[in-house]
Amino acid sequence: MRWCPSSSFHLLRCVRLRTCTKRRRNTLPLWIREIWAYIRLLVQSFYFNSLTDSDVVFDSVFEPVFWTVDYITRSFGTVFVFLVVVLTSSILAIAYLFVLPMVFRTYSTAWITWHVCYGHWNLVMIVFNYYKATMTHPGHPPTVKNDRPFVSVCKKCIIPKPARTHHCGICNRCILRMDHHCPWLNNCVGHLNHRYFFNFCLFMTMGCVFCSISGRNLFLDAYNAIETNYQTAAPPYTFKDKMINKSIIYMWVLTSTVAVALGALTCWHAVLISRGETSIERHLNHREKERMEKRGRVYKNPFDYGRLNNWKVFFGVQKRSHWLTRVLLPSGHTPSGDGLTWEAFPVKKDVIPV
Repeated sequence: MRWCPSSSFHLLRCVRLRTCTKRRRNTLPLWIREIWAYIRLLVQSFYFNSLTDSDVVFDSVFEPVFWTVDYITRSFGTVFVFLVVVLTSSILAIAYLFVLPMVFRTYSTAWITWHVCYGHWNLVMIVFNYYKATMTHPGHPPTVKNDRPFVSVCKKCIIPKPARTHHCGICNRCILRMDHHCPWLNNCVGHLNHRYFFNFCLFMTMGCVFCSISGRNLFLDAYNAIETNYQTAAPPYTFKDKMINKSIIYMWVLTSTVAVALGALTCWHAVLISRGETSIERHLNHREKERMEKRGRVYKNPFDYGRLNNWKVFFGVQKRSHWLTRVLLPSGHTPSGDGLTWEAFPVKKDVIPV
């Protein structure tokens, strides 16, 4: 029996037709496939981008959390300021009513003079710097068209952002040389009030340490008076004596706790000032340093003028007398520069010959 080529061709054609028929039966209609492709494209558009990385995904996922925290901080800002005023006033009342009389009864004239002078100087510095840090706006970039150089455009304000400027989600504005938003000030810490914020933290820490050391003996006496033994009866204290002892214990515990917590924050900001960077720039510079190390390069902070010069620029010291009039005494002078332009990579010399 001879094999006919036309017969084999006809057989292959029939098999192919049956296969195509089965495939067509399993294939979805065209309009369903188009809708499915569109849905896939729409879903991918939510998270896919040429600049997408882990930070973008993290910010997108936690955006509701950030918005909630910003809203709560904005709403309770006045409450935090009220707490600072009330707690500080309560410590002052206890110090004037109980600590100072003990100082007058116990110490010599020289020690009394030291306590009175130092205590009131410290109090003046605390009140002045806290008021200025709260009431002074941190500085904002201009919203009108100008010829000032800028590094980017704010995606929320839609205005040019100069160097070292960042957007605050709580204030909903761009802040010049922004450090952070402080709820205890109900204000942003930026170019124009950064010095007041640091001075407040420094002198508040010094004041808490001063009260804690000065009231140590009173605290021990008050604690021993309240602490009773089960084998001996409690001494007959009046209600006034009990309130006095509890007030002294409250003062010592609060000032000691604040001295440790606020002292650590003050030391951290002192390190940042010595390096010529803010809290936000610390994270940005660290990330940039890691990126440059992967390329075999060394990253340097362009706004680091040297430790001493950084402190001079921060305090606005322009001559020797300013260490007294602008650092150790209350001063409302404006900081160096306008916050819009910054000298990058300065020559290694004293920018302020003091």
